[in-house]
Amino acid sequence: MSQSSQFSLLAQRRFGPFFWTQFFGAFNDNVFKTALMTILTYEALNWTTLEPGLLNNLIPGLFILPFVLFSATAGQLADKFEKSSLTRYVKLLEIAIMATAGFGWMMHSLWLLLAAVVGMGLHSTLFGPVKYAYLPQHLHQDELVGGNGVIEMGTFVGILLGEVLGAMLVVHKPWGVELVAFGTIIIAVIGWLVSRRIPHSPAPEPALRINWNPFTEMVRNIQFTRQNRPVFLSVLGNSWFWFYGALILAQFPVYAKDYLHGDHNIFVLLLTVFSIGIGAGSLLCERLSGHKVEIGLVPFGSIGLSVFGIDLYLASLAYSGTTPVDIAGFIAQHGSMRILFDIVMIGVFGGFYIVPLFALIQTRCDRKHVSRTIAGMNIMNALFMVAAALFAMVLLKMGYTIPQIFMATALLNAVVAIYIFSLVQEFLMRFLAWLLIHTIHRVHTVDTECIPEEGAAVLVCNHVSYVDAIVIMAASPRPIRFVIDHRIFKIPLLSWIFRTAKAIPIAPAKEDPWLMEKAFVDIAQALHEGELVCIFPEGKLTTTGEMNAFKGGISKIIDRTPVPVIPMALRGLWGSMLTRSPGNPFERSFRRGPFSRLSLVVGQPVAPAIATPEMLYEQVRELRGEWK
Repeated sequence: MSQSSQFSLLAQRRFGPFFWTQFFGAFNDNVFKTALMTILTYEALNWTTLEPGLLNNLIPGLFILPFVLFSATAGQLADKFEKSSLTRYVKLLEIAIMATAGFGWMMHSLWLLLAAVVGMGLHSTLFGPVKYAYLPQHLHQDELVGGNGVIEMGTFVGILLGEVLGAMLVVHKPWGVELVAFGTIIIAVIGWLVSRRIPHSPAPEPALRINWNPFTEMVRNIQFTRQNRPVFLSVLGNSWFWFYGALILAQFPVYAKDYLHGDHNIFVLLLTVFSIGIGAGSLLCERLSGHKVEIGLVPFGSIGLSVFGIDLYLASLAYSGTTPVDIAGFIAQHGSMRILFDIVMIGVFGGFYIVPLFALIQTRCDRKHVSRTIAGMNIMNALFMVAAALFAMVLLKMGYTIPQIFMATALLNAVVAIYIFSLVQEFLMRFLAWLLIHTIHRVHTVDTECIPEEGAAVLVCNHVSYVDAIVIMAASPRPIRFVIDHRIFKIPLLSWIFRTAKAIPIAPAKEDPWLMEKAFVDIAQALHEGELVCIFPEGKLTTTGEMNAFKGGISKIIDRTPVPVIPMALRGLWGSMLTRSPGNPFERSFRRGPFSRLSLVVGQPVAPAIATPEMLYEQVRELRGEWK
């Protein structure tokens, strides 16, 4: 994956047919839902006496109701049965639901169409656990972020095109309703045909006994997910995004009509720029993360969701248009471009937020329980989206304007982000590390695939600066336990970073023999539990730029716990502000420039039987080359 574009996956059978199956599912959902919401917003008197604002919040709520009721059962089915066959049955169900909806369109039966909304929610409920559990079965770990990014991009492009087509078809006179009725059936059939090419995906737990009681299984799923705290809080973070997104998107029809004074094309325009933003953010995740699961992007995304949500409120107040407009007239209005920019940036930062969370959940949860974990996530998503619909309806009844709802949502996002990141400080710590290697330094990695995707190993590296561990942490595809001089823990910011990363403090035997022995015990325990441990065998920072001899601690570690040793070398860091090079630190940093380049080079694993300090020293020195 690191050698090719994430789009190359689309040409491969293990990914392409599945991508197009989920694309047509998202596309069809939104042709149908958007057509219904558009007709009820702009031609409500021909269908119902209910308020359009109420219906535009009720329809998304009905769509996600099956997620609450049936996600637990769907997760069990996805873990018990082979996924390609299960997907095909789900697509046949979609054809039947769209046929029912077609009858509702032709009969002008709102209640039959609302029943079809619930049916399409059931279709998505059954497909959801399959969708995200399928990817880890067929993609390598370094492909997961790119694969998830393409899936999210495809989902939101499908949503975008579906929303555009649904809004345009249904108002097309005189055959708009008929075009939607028959078009959605055709799209469902295409999705089923594509699904027949999905490769065999064996069930992870075929002997699973299904609990058909959705409520007890729902509780059990959530309780199981809570056992893995980072995964559970990532699920909560993911569900919060759906609360945020559902709340914002549900307001767009009335916002476009009553606040921007536009026709239905303005509604389509808002959906278009939002979906483009989500797609762009999802695709950018792979580039910004360096082909690994980079949860440091999650706080970055959350900041953008609040900043641009608040500015959308301010931009709405500054919008000066008061007369009905089409797209050209809207764009010509003062303040319109600011509104569109805010919406597209909410989408971009939403992509930064959601893609790493999905990848983290997929990689850190129990492999045999992926589908049920995703089902638990879908339950939480559904509950949060129901809460979003209720929250919006309550605010509207209290007299809040839609721009005020945007502001309230953005402020709530900031509160939720602070809460989650205070509970799992790894997110914020990874964000700071990510900032370091994308601002102060530009880090080029070489052969990081030599770091094993799973299992224990000891990483050894030359010691150049006070931020060596942070650079390695940011470049690694997996969490690492660093062995750090205990004095570092007295430096305020570095202390917080390394405590959050569960670093292991160590002291010289002459200074604190008890702490030194405890460090070796903690290292052995971490390796026994299959973690990566990184040490700097020189035992001190270089003061000349040249490597110091490796001490014998590495031998003691692998004698106690024989595991592979991975040599690594940092290049180009010497001379920066946080090294011990001679001279004025600010002067030498300025001379190097604010975006100085450095490299992390990873060597081939060394068997523990031959991993002596002298041999590892030569390996690291060879990887470092002539660089300092």
